[in-house]
Amino acid sequence: MCGRYALTVDIQAMLDILMNRYNMKIALPLNEYRPRYNIAPGQQVLAVINDGKQHRAGMLHWGFIPPWAQEPSIGYKMINARSETLAEKPAFKASFQNRRCTILADSFYEWKKEKNRKVPMRVKLKNNQVFALAGLWTSWKPQDGDIVYSCSIITTTPNHLMAELHHRMPVILSAENEKLWLDPSIKDIELLKSLLTPYPSEEMEAYEVSTAVNSWRNDTPECILPVQKTEENSP
Repeated sequence: MCGRYALTVDIQAMLDILMNRYNMKIALPLNEYRPRYNIAPGQQVLAVINDGKQHRAGMLHWGFIPPWAQEPSIGYKMINARSETLAEKPAFKASFQNRRCTILADSFYEWKKEKNRKVPMRVKLKNNQVFALAGLWTSWKPQDGDIVYSCSIITTTPNHLMAELHHRMPVILSAENEKLWLDPSIKDIELLKSLLTPYPSEEMEAYEVSTAVNSWRNDTPECILPVQKTEENSP
């Protein structure tokens, strides 16, 4: 699964990514973005969609709330969507065809089981680049209040690296596959499914981080530091 991740680049770097990678003329207001080291379900996350004319960036609630939901709390059970069943699941089927998005990240966390403890690991690309997680988005209108736009991160089977940590991993899209995923004119289910594959393990790495990441309340640079560096810097 993917239950916690990070996006740590500063606002200028993010604006450059949005404008150069996605050809956006207008990006986010400065007050809507800040580096995040421990993003958790239920929070607002930076995502990219295509409205049929252009790419757009904005914040989505992490935790998919289907239009038919009675309560928004169902979103906590739908932070992830399995790639194998998107076309059949009633909650995700329409979004799979019509409301696809990417969620930007530069790493994610997984907890490795070692004897009687779970060790938090940070997983990232070796080149340190921001990457795009495949996602779905939707809108939900409560009886009273504003529309909530929410999303789910798609998971797939693990690559060799991730298999040592967990039996699932988030779908990281290549640059080519990201273009196809965001193209709303593509309706071919089999083509879309073919994009949702494990990312090459040789391009990824993982290392142990502080248990500070265990709590979503901790959202500081300490969360991404290797354990050795944290210990060396501790008083």
